[in-house]
Amino acid sequence: MAERSFAREVQDLKLTAGQEFRGEGILAVTKALLQSGVGYVAGYQGAPISHLMDVLADAQDILAELGVHYEASASEAAAASTLATSVMYPIRGAVTWKSTAGTNVASDALSNLASGGVTGGALIVIGEDYGEGSSIMQERTHAYAMKSQIWLLDPRPNLPSIVRAVEDAFELSEASNTPVMLEMRIRACHVHGSFIAKDNVPPPFTLKQALESPRRDTSRIVLPPASFMHEQEKVTKRLPAARAFIKARGMNETFPGDVDDLGIILQGGMYNGVMRALALFGLADVWGGTRIPLHVLNVTYPLLDEDLAAFCRGKRAVLMVEEGQPDFLEQALNTILRRAGVGTAIAGKDVLPMGGEYTALVLVDGIRKFLEKHAPTLLRTALIPPDPAPVLASESARSLAKVVPPRPPSFCTGCPERPIFSALTLVQKELGEHHVAADIGCHLFSINAPFNIGATTMGYGLGPSSASALQVKADKRPIAIMGDGGFWHNGLSTGISNAVFNKHDGVILVVDNYYSAATGGQDIPSSRAANGSRSTNHPIENAVRGVGAQWVKRIDHTYSVGKMRDILREALTTKEPGPKIVIASSECMLNRQRRERPQFAAAVKRGERRVKPRFGVDEDICTGDHACIRLSGCPSLSVKPSGDPLKEDPVAAIDNSCVGCGNCGEVADAAVLCPSFYRADVVHNPTGWERWVAGLRGKIIGALQRRRDARRLVLA
Repeated sequence: MAERSFAREVQDLKLTAGQEFRGEGILAVTKALLQSGVGYVAGYQGAPISHLMDVLADAQDILAELGVHYEASASEAAAASTLATSVMYPIRGAVTWKSTAGTNVASDALSNLASGGVTGGALIVIGEDYGEGSSIMQERTHAYAMKSQIWLLDPRPNLPSIVRAVEDAFELSEASNTPVMLEMRIRACHVHGSFIAKDNVPPPFTLKQALESPRRDTSRIVLPPASFMHEQEKVTKRLPAARAFIKARGMNETFPGDVDDLGIILQGGMYNGVMRALALFGLADVWGGTRIPLHVLNVTYPLLDEDLAAFCRGKRAVLMVEEGQPDFLEQALNTILRRAGVGTAIAGKDVLPMGGEYTALVLVDGIRKFLEKHAPTLLRTALIPPDPAPVLASESARSLAKVVPPRPPSFCTGCPERPIFSALTLVQKELGEHHVAADIGCHLFSINAPFNIGATTMGYGLGPSSASALQVKADKRPIAIMGDGGFWHNGLSTGISNAVFNKHDGVILVVDNYYSAATGGQDIPSSRAANGSRSTNHPIENAVRGVGAQWVKRIDHTYSVGKMRDILREALTTKEPGPKIVIASSECMLNRQRRERPQFAAAVKRGERRVKPRFGVDEDICTGDHACIRLSGCPSLSVKPSGDPLKEDPVAAIDNSCVGCGNCGEVADAAVLCPSFYRADVVHNPTGWERWVAGLRGKIIGALQRRRDARRLVLA
């Protein structure tokens, strides 16, 4: 199961030459791969390219018809390693993952790939997860591209440009024997548009041919003395070949304007934002016309010195729009112009922020500062966009910030991971605070209120190993947490087997929610689903015992907070040596609801009897203590006025977003809080007997309520 199905959209991948393809960026990338004769595709899911993996999974039949091999890799390193096929054989391959985290994982394979070089085209589609929408550290792919001499494409965010970039990337890779990265920001991944399709092309040289006619070229194997020659080959052969191809193909674009003594050089991915900002000044229109000349770098590495010098020559000032830090492009541009003897003034990070996402609002401010310094007369005739700074600094805005609380990411309603941390909270109240090493995944939300659990996070599946230095004799044990996705990514080796090998005495909690839930709900080896194209249902417990773990406990219903608490207490207090592994299993509620809700609705529509549990709070019993909210934090739990003049504190309430998991009541019971929670079953299409019983109950309850109301003391 995945976050979204593309079963209908992938049918458009069959469109032939001359037909119009309409859709979003991620589908355009897939169509471009097929039009380019790709032979194999692999990758690891993660924002903002998770949907690319979902599209490929839904399009497996189409890929198979063309003879294209696809696989969802165990990690980014596994995906990058598949590009080894393009080293010896003229087969085009593509891989994808979330950067920069994924690139860090894949770095060993990428370094070897870039050193030896490729014969077939090798394309890496990078989800450039940068800015406020990012879920990872704020870094750029650019540094890695320069370090390993991998060419980096950053196309304008429209479908024709994206498709052309994919097709050009393969040819650029083959012309320069170098892998190519194509970075896709989140807006580019999901931008909608159209382009004229071409025919899909089966790979001219197939994987079957490669297997039956093996080749080897020791000059491409990274081993001395060949590895020393690779360094020279990168500079003397591959780089000039790449620059010649980029120049001949016209991969970068220049858009002229009548204000020809100024200019803007920008990354291709910044084009839409820059045009929007210029349009607000009245210096551009919605059809792509611009008054200030633009030089768009659809290839941000390598740069073409002659083209940049030619664009800047004769201009008083040029603004470099480069998102993020360090200012690689700005520094390179200054060096290029000085060497070429061009005296154009360069603006960049002096008027634009060094870090942070370049939204249209940020670009408006930067362009305004650029024009104030270098073309104040142009500003006098241009439109002046409203400045939001006074509004944001106003007393009303500050007052609003005081009453509107921040909304950090949190667990979904009904998430089976929430009771795990409720149980851990209860255990720590009993045994004292422990060092908790967190990990990448949904469970990382435990660092926020109401749990406030977790001290560090170092990488996907690295929770247990990040607590390795704390394996010393002490009165408390360290606790390490990782999810099932991280477990299969690399946690089994770096976490469990490392702990077994080094005789760790800590507790490792593996959160098993049946999917790689944080990346969109993709299947993994331990998924319970029957996946026709993948092998699933491989228990984590078997793998853990297979590497030598002895103390292993599993709970199959994490909503049982009391049982969860008892297992964690035992793990933290047992005298048995070695790592203590706790596997907490319950299905991701989001994926469960995606599967069950359509089935439930269809059954009700057919007239079948269905029961849906609902939970509530008895207002007469609730004391207004709200410990249930503090220990659970479920979004469906809130408060409301009690309606009782003698009970001033608001009482707890459960809203309609409740999915009936029962966690709130379980937490209240495990913490010995109160009996105010109740369960009510909502029956759809009840039987005749159930209708009669419900009518009788209604009459009796109504009579009792009327009698109570008649006796109630009313305060005037």
